[in-house]
Amino acid sequence: MILEICDITKKFGGITAINETSFNIKQNEIYGLIGPNGAGKTTMFNIITGNYEPTSGQVKFHGQRIDGLKPHKIVHRGIARTFQNIRLFNSMTVLENILIGFDYQAEYTYFEAILRLPRYFKEERRIKQRAFEIMTVLGLEDYADEMATSLSYGQQRKVEIARALAASPQLLLLDEPAAGMNPQETEELAQLFFKIRDDFDVTILLIEHDMKFVNKLCDRVMVLDYGKTIFEGHIKDAINDEEVIKAYLGDFKHA
Repeated sequence: MILEICDITKKFGGITAINETSFNIKQNEIYGLIGPNGAGKTTMFNIITGNYEPTSGQVKFHGQRIDGLKPHKIVHRGIARTFQNIRLFNSMTVLENILIGFDYQAEYTYFEAILRLPRYFKEERRIKQRAFEIMTVLGLEDYADEMATSLSYGQQRKVEIARALAASPQLLLLDEPAAGMNPQETEELAQLFFKIRDDFDVTILLIEHDMKFVNKLCDRVMVLDYGKTIFEGHIKDAINDEEVIKAYLGDFKHA
């Protein structure tokens, strides 16, 4: 198991956002975290990435506890994420946005950068080459010098994913990656995630409301409702589960 969520509870005052929730994710799995709005999905992401500390319970990554670590420490351990609302730097190009993801990986000192010593230039060339490799996988290489926010919504989403991949994660958390996309873009995104998993040897945990997208992509899913787990297993079983249908999926089984 690459990630173990062990009896996590998160309370905000008198409100329990997550209630004794547990699940495990296997290496190279694509795992879906689904449920209605307010179910606690993004809260769980924020706990995994260190933005929130759990009220109780443990988060283990490769068997080691990471709950309580600062977000940048968790990134260094090998976990990266995207956000529900795209967060790009408006004044930067596609390439510059992606290069930010390499920030902590540069193998030169502050003084080597100031003095422009040879190792600084060598590292900058290596990082830029790696950025273009990532852009090529995501089909962004032709937009390297374009302002990131001038691209289409779907392409901007890819830029955000590319920036997360620049951190060389072992676990990639995606918060509603297909939101706002048309059916063709959603289909292309699903195929892209398979390629990302295989090419980058990365495990994917995603939050998503598009159940057809989840059905196509995920090996397993967990369904949250008001912070409690109501189902864990294969999506084909989830869509026939009465409690899941009542909580969220409606008549998807007839879609």
